[in-house]
Amino acid sequence: MTPQERKLAILFLDTDKHVSPFEPLLVTDLFPNANIFLYGNVEPEDAVRIVQDAMFPRGPKGVKYTKMFIGGYDAEKVERIVEAVKKTMFPPFEFTIIVDPRGANTTAAAAVAKTLELLMKHGLGDFKNKNIAILAGTGPVGVAAATIYALEGANVYITSRSLEKAVKVARKINEEIKAEKVKGLKALTREEIGEVIKNADIVLATGAAGVRLLDLETLKNYGGKCRVLADVNAVPPTGIEGLEPNDEDKEVLPGVYGVGALRIGTLKNKVIAELFKLAAETPKGILDYRAAYETALKLIKP
Repeated sequence: MTPQERKLAILFLDTDKHVSPFEPLLVTDLFPNANIFLYGNVEPEDAVRIVQDAMFPRGPKGVKYTKMFIGGYDAEKVERIVEAVKKTMFPPFEFTIIVDPRGANTTAAAAVAKTLELLMKHGLGDFKNKNIAILAGTGPVGVAAATIYALEGANVYITSRSLEKAVKVARKINEEIKAEKVKGLKALTREEIGEVIKNADIVLATGAAGVRLLDLETLKNYGGKCRVLADVNAVPPTGIEGLEPNDEDKEVLPGVYGVGALRIGTLKNKVIAELFKLAAETPKGILDYRAAYETALKLIKP
């Protein structure tokens, strides 16, 4: 069999009991002839064995047609699995890996890109030296978004009901980016949320489905500097009052423009599809939130 005749093979490693059907179904339409392998309840030590068994059967030239997707709700375990996989592979037996724990990296990349799109559309510049408030920002989407914003030169404030958790997550992000750009704050009451957003140019809500994080009264009273809003929650009530899931560039308040969860989700779906296409063309490497954001930027360009 010539290299041109080799079939694409994609291994899906998931921390959950059942592998999410989302990405495998996407791949089925993108690459109808690809072979798909599903692994649930994966632990780091399981990943090592799977990778070892996947590295060699196609030989050093054929291994580049083998790809891996790592996901699941347990984002911390996903990180450990990724590290285990990276340590297991060695040249020339390496393949491309997409990392997207339950869509967190692609959702964050899409949300950040959509806020940039609004800034640019309204002549408000880029993220450099902007203040970003990420409400309920200690989950996987909030963490990925905070990391991207910080790498783009913004000052980021992530909130949690627990100050200890917010500080811990912020410290971890700062260690990763090797800069003090992210600060963790407690925000549970209206007053606490108001204090967080009072100097924010952008407010991104990344809370749980059906949880209202910011009401219009608080935004009016405290958010005088805010110009852009974004919400990843599509389940009523939305995370930000006045911003509905299908809103695109909605003027929520005079001079304050917002994008809703379904608009972010549409871009997110395009991003993950493009990442699979990129993985198919790339011999090796890790496609994480960085690659997701680079892809999102390309997709929002006119």
